[in-house]
Amino acid sequence: MTHAEWVQVRLALPTPGWLEGRGGQPEAYCHRAMLDAIRYLVDNGIKWRAMPADFPPWDRVYAFFRRWRDQGLVKELHDRLRGRVRIQAGRDAEPSAGVIDSQSVKADAVVGADSRGSCRR
Repeated sequence: MTHAEWVQVRLALPTPGWLEGRGGQPEAYCHRAMLDAIRYLVDNGIKWRAMPADFPPWDRVYAFFRRWRDQGLVKELHDRLRGRVRIQAGRDAEPSAGVIDSQSVKADAVVGADSRGSCRR
């Protein structure tokens, strides 16, 4: 992740409780390292357990990802990025249409109902 990318993302990440005086242990890994590991996983299509040794252990990366996903942070970061990219391209921040390919339709059985769209035929 470049420094410019990190600056954009850092403010959206939750502040650890121990930094706000709410108690708890300091985290063993920095958020930037966790995001780098998650981006590597997504970019290369690897399994969690196949995480290279130069990243934090796969189970810790997965625990961060799961916590951020459950808190809605992953969706929020995605939506912010999509909006910025669309605005820079001279478009509305929110898309007005979508495209579904055959792979998306096949995924219907394993994709949660809350993240599925509707399809007009």
